[in-house]
Amino acid sequence: MELNKNKVFKLTGKVQHYAWGGFSFIPGLLHIENSEQKHFAEYWMGAHDNASSEISTGNGYTKRLNEFISANKEQTLGKYVSERFGRLPYLFKILDVKDMLSIQVHPSKKSAEIEFAAEHKKGIPVNAPNRNYKDDNHKPELMLALGEFWLLHGFKSPENLKRILARIPELNFLLTVFGDGNYHELYRTVMEMDQEIVNETLQPLLDRIVPAYQKNELRKGDENFWAARAALTYNEPGKIDRGIFSVYIFNLLNLHSGEAIFQDAGLPHAYLEGQNVEIMANSDNVLRGGLTPKHIDVHELMKHVKFEETIPDVIHGKEVADHVEAFVTPAPDFELRGINLQKGEHAMICSGSAEIFIVMKGNVEVKETEENKFERKRGETFISFDKATLSIKASEDAVVYIATVPVP
Repeated sequence: MELNKNKVFKLTGKVQHYAWGGFSFIPGLLHIENSEQKHFAEYWMGAHDNASSEISTGNGYTKRLNEFISANKEQTLGKYVSERFGRLPYLFKILDVKDMLSIQVHPSKKSAEIEFAAEHKKGIPVNAPNRNYKDDNHKPELMLALGEFWLLHGFKSPENLKRILARIPELNFLLTVFGDGNYHELYRTVMEMDQEIVNETLQPLLDRIVPAYQKNELRKGDENFWAARAALTYNEPGKIDRGIFSVYIFNLLNLHSGEAIFQDAGLPHAYLEGQNVEIMANSDNVLRGGLTPKHIDVHELMKHVKFEETIPDVIHGKEVADHVEAFVTPAPDFELRGINLQKGEHAMICSGSAEIFIVMKGNVEVKETEENKFERKRGETFISFDKATLSIKASEDAVVYIATVPVP
């Protein structure tokens, strides 16, 4: 592949079949059959070593994107990104959340480096199910709702938290624990509680709310709805999932199509239902505390949680060029952009690093030169490298999302 000639190429991502994923959204997006009814949870676009995308090098040949970038760092990433990060700094995803997924938190960059090295020294394989740190990177992330999306996002304000603890009889005892705002003691209490006490505390609550949920008497804006669903999804005989406490303690958010939210290191959260576009630092470090069949390590999770009130800040796109909007966050590793085009319209893109594109609606013609142009339809991806100049023209109304890096 000649980077001095072409800087725009077709790309293919990798599907992740996690148990919480849906059966139809991602297969429909990618135009593939799912006759075996596998769970299609995430579609990864990026250069993470565990599931790198593949770049089309021409004449039917492909190469792993992580290997290609590693061999051509400055040419692909540009001088600034190459020197600062040394690799593609982001991971781009499409998610389909059918079942609630884990109460989780992500480590800071410094913590990830220390803990990854410590687990490596212990000889724990990177792909071991009990491994907490899959790499040495932090994982700030931005998610953009593709439709109605529900999630838990950080601790409720003291006022809202006291209100709900007072409203739920089985949780009244936590009012004294929380006091005037002791988030650490509150969360430590429920996360380190003996399993027998978890069962004794939550069973009367579930006896009330699960039948109401099964009769469709609960609304999604009510924490009881999600607590009941969590119980039906994750409880095991003799073991009620302690993640149910978090449903009441965290902010319950409902985002709509085009709305985004940022989640930095230390902010506890959980996705509940819906589809989204997600962009994050190039990492797979997730510390889990419940609502999952995956490895849970409460001690490790508690080391990294920021025990403070979270005031949700819903992010909307800001126009940065004709037909292009950006969803701005404090993260230096990534930026999500969106292109909205009506049939016949086009957007010009000048890449300052490696940028990954996915067509989420319609059909577009991607043109770098007369010799290097191709069509991309819904669900198809492509990549441009540093100093590429390309035109994206809609052959029908189109929406394209771009993963990029905020280069100074």
